[in-house]
Amino acid sequence: MESVKLTVIGILTFFLILIELIIGFGTLTLINIPRIIIPFKFFKIFLAKVSNQIGDITVYGLKLIMLLMHGNTIQVINEQKFDSNTWYMAMSNHQSWADIFVLLVTANHRIPLLKFFMKKELWWIPFVFLANQTLNMPFVNRHSKEAIKKNPSLRHKDYKNTLKSCKRFLRTPSTIFSYAEGTRFTDEKHALQGKKYKNLLSPKVGGMATALSAMPNIDTLIDFSLVYKSNKRGAWSFLTGEMKDVKVFIKSYAVPTHLKHRNYSEDEKYRDEFKTWIEEIWIEKDQKISELKF
Repeated sequence: MESVKLTVIGILTFFLILIELIIGFGTLTLINIPRIIIPFKFFKIFLAKVSNQIGDITVYGLKLIMLLMHGNTIQVINEQKFDSNTWYMAMSNHQSWADIFVLLVTANHRIPLLKFFMKKELWWIPFVFLANQTLNMPFVNRHSKEAIKKNPSLRHKDYKNTLKSCKRFLRTPSTIFSYAEGTRFTDEKHALQGKKYKNLLSPKVGGMATALSAMPNIDTLIDFSLVYKSNKRGAWSFLTGEMKDVKVFIKSYAVPTHLKHRNYSEDEKYRDEFKTWIEEIWIEKDQKISELKF
């Protein structure tokens, strides 16, 4: 009987989210059509502001769906006040496909709309493509460390691509978001990295450091720590509510002045200093996740 109940909840949640995304992105698509024929900068800024507002409304709809289907089970801890009229950088640990929804709902109307760096390989997914086109969530094509070692010029190429993408964030206050681990946490990946951290994979800082190079007006880094009660991590488990119990710890960090206005691709010292800063946060974050566990 319980399995039947979960199946019904999962199917209903899926279709409600699908309908909400179709309405939200459908509206965004219609709103942004004039951008093709009216290329003026002031008009693009206006559309970016309107698109962000629609994006926030769409995310609020997702929040209501999750409340209806799963209940009020997201515990936001150490909530802080933020300014909706400024730019932020944000990061989080990454455990599941569900993280995106949890983060969007948690951040909704607390900080400017999250703008995810998305892998270029995902452009074919309709909602991902529309997010790129209407909400200025850029695709990025980053090369592996191995590829850069073989061809160092790729670092400069990745840097220029990210700088170009970040220019779109300047149109309206936004929160530039990156999964610092670069991939979802699994026991296998954790073991391969030598278990340097108890609850986390090692952070990859290139994307965030490059974004900061492009946007020195960012003064604050917001860190989200997600801890699920369930050990399940699949999309279906999220839809059925088996992953509904989650704690989200939020902490902000002032971006050190010496890490601004520098070039990540050419300044090796900057790369080392930025990595050291994030790793110090990572040690603290790792301990906090242990404390937050159910």
